Amino acid sequence: MKNTVFTGAGVAIVTPMHEDGSIHYEKLTALIEFQLKNHTDAIVICGTTGESSTMTDEEHIRCIRHTVQVVKGRVPVIAGAGSNDTAYAVWLSHEAEEAGADALLQVTPYYNKTSQRGLVRHFAAIAEGTSLPIILYNVPSRTGVTISLDAYRELCEIDNIVATKEASGDIAAIAALAAACGDKLDIYSGNDNEIVPILSLGGKGVISVLSNVMPQETHDIVSLYLEGKAKESLALQLRLLDLCKALFIDVNPIPVKEALNLMGWQAGPCRLPLAELSQEHRAKLKAELAKQGLL
Repeated sequence: MKNTVFTGAGVAIVTPMHEDGSIHYEKLTALIEFQLKNHTDAIVICGTTGESSTMTDEEHIRCIRHTVQVVKGRVPVIAGAGSNDTAYAVWLSHEAEEAGADALLQVTPYYNKTSQRGLVRHFAAIAEGTSLPIILYNVPSRTGVTISLDAYRELCEIDNIVATKEASGDIAAIAALAAACGDKLDIYSGNDNEIVPILSLGGKGVISVLSNVMPQETHDIVSLYLEGKAKESLALQLRLLDLCKALFIDVNPIPVKEALNLMGWQAGPCRLPLAELSQEHRAKLKAELAKQGLL
């Protein structure tokens, strides 16, 4: 059995920006403190929701270091350090470790993609280059690559590959993964509308976009389930389904950043090529936030 990085809801936190697109570190501090006050179980910095793909290396490493300094060990800090360039991912993982991250999130290579054999070699090289625990990230809708069951079987034998964030949406495949890897690989839901189904398969929780706006409730979905209160957990999951859908009414993180702005957090704009929400989508998002008492 490997050590679990966290149990519960980890927030895939946004990166707040000034109007000129520069990173607003004071707002990032405030958002982190809001998360911790509302019992978020881990902070995932520089992920997709954090717009890591448009960050410079300096910004990426500074965001990780800043988050570590603010969190001060209260919960694990998980740093996005993935790339479609294996050598760069190894370098960035080393820098994240030096910055004080507790674990790494490693997405499958995108655009150039790779075979399953290449996936195994890619993740194995990253694992060899760091002592930190690694959470794999399987999100084929964004990368065009799916980690196969056979690849998972190989990867879970690597000591510091300890978990996966599963955003494939394929519950049958995730069930097969749980059966094949058992306690050699923890599973986190990568989709907020699938938290309870994945918990029912032995999952440890969620890496969540929803947590940006409702951290306590997202935490509670997991904690209630693990306390044996499955009906209460499910009721909360179902209550939030429409908001989960609204937070993906456009490309993530456009809607969640707009949600935080509507809530008064001044999270700022997204960097291009991500554009602002249409007025129609903004109205739908605003209505769902209002239903949950967030406005």
